[in-house]
Amino acid sequence: MTTDPIKAFIEEREERIHTYANNNALKTAATSFNIESNKVQYSYNFSWMGRPIIQYPQDMVAMQEIIWKVKPDLIIETGIAHGGSLIFYASILELLGNGEVVGIDIEIREHNRKEIENHPMFKRIHLVQGSSVDQNIVNQVKALTQGKEKIMVLLDSNHTHEHVLSELELYAPFVTVGSYLVVFDTIVEDMPDNYLPGRPWSVGNNPKTAVREFLKSHQNFEIDKMIDNKLLISVAPEGYLQRVK
Repeated sequence: MTTDPIKAFIEEREERIHTYANNNALKTAATSFNIESNKVQYSYNFSWMGRPIIQYPQDMVAMQEIIWKVKPDLIIETGIAHGGSLIFYASILELLGNGEVVGIDIEIREHNRKEIENHPMFKRIHLVQGSSVDQNIVNQVKALTQGKEKIMVLLDSNHTHEHVLSELELYAPFVTVGSYLVVFDTIVEDMPDNYLPGRPWSVGNNPKTAVREFLKSHQNFEIDKMIDNKLLISVAPEGYLQRVK
């Protein structure tokens, strides 16, 4: 047993998190919250530095932990919306004193672009408009990866199986060993079917099904189950993938 109080705290925390995998009461409570909160668009209630972020606070805490640990030179995110997540990632990089964020979206609405470009954190953000699975867009992003030693990829655009699987195949090669490929909204697979009517994704056709298909042929990525056990409340269960080789 370590006598270092800092190491002791970390070890105690890790042991506690491991127990959550078998804590059925806690997991049941988390599942209930995940389902009910998703039904009422709970994730739309939060902002970061003035911009709507459309994420669960738990996932954003996990993301800052990952960014602080990896210290990426470049973060690539598909799906921009209001730009809150781009600004969030840029702000963590600003604290680290290094790094840029590339945001890709098939349509960057003018009012959102204006707010993002006028934000203090825009100095670390590069916007790319176009389909994330268009090879021309991928080529543009590839050019931005040149000279970067640590790269992270986050997928949060169209949530259909086909689209996410295409993104995984196209962007996974950019992820450096030890860094992360995070796929958001894998929670769709765990929700009641068509809980948000009118969306093209549903049970059996969503980011989690794409992740499972991707992992069958990409053993260099593994699900970071410690993050799943720690969060419990998340839109990305089984979506935190670490490149291990």
